[in-house]
Amino acid sequence: MSSEHPHNEDKSLQAYQPHITVRAAGRLWQLSRAADLEQLWEAMTADSRDFEDERLPYWTELWPSSVALASWLQDRKEEIAGQDCLDLGCGLGLTAMVGQWLGARVTAMDYEEQALYFAARNAKINDVPQPLWAVMDWRSPALKAGSMHRVWGGDIMYEKRFVAPVLRFLHHALAPNGAAWVAEPGRSVYETFLHALQSGGWQGRRVYGQKVEALYAQPVPVTVQVWEIRRG
Repeated sequence: MSSEHPHNEDKSLQAYQPHITVRAAGRLWQLSRAADLEQLWEAMTADSRDFEDERLPYWTELWPSSVALASWLQDRKEEIAGQDCLDLGCGLGLTAMVGQWLGARVTAMDYEEQALYFAARNAKINDVPQPLWAVMDWRSPALKAGSMHRVWGGDIMYEKRFVAPVLRFLHHALAPNGAAWVAEPGRSVYETFLHALQSGGWQGRRVYGQKVEALYAQPVPVTVQVWEIRRG
């Protein structure tokens, strides 16, 4: 997965750093993350017998889709304020914090407990009320059916096999009149996702687009699209 990254106040990073600053949703955010990326990767891949590729530490990067999604949430502030919302695959917690800051009641889930440790730490650093952080696998939703007014996620699918579980999760989690917002940077897997929407009785439309400057030195910005998904 190529690194991506948004508006940093300084020059693009040349190497991984444990503390980063990003501008999103009209303000600066300070994000703390694992100090040694190489050590983290080695620790997570040490036992190849039990290793699952979705457990790779993607959560410790800030992806461009999260920055664009944060902007979209700001645009929809009145739509989410006071509502039960879910951040699907929250990682370092940026979009969960943005949603909570904008007045939503956010439950933020991730597959990795360590990600939630840093996400909670980041909410404290940025003086944002803590979302409800939950270790959860989208294949086994541990929340009340139909309980979420809005569900959002940034760059959550990078393999075709994730498409069906994500759609089943949305079917379980979304309120009857709810909607999901999925931000994606043009990965080919999203062609499969959009086809699955049509065949599965969902309606999907592109509602937002943003060019996001990379966190790391990169020749061109990443173009992120946000899709709104509703039951057909």
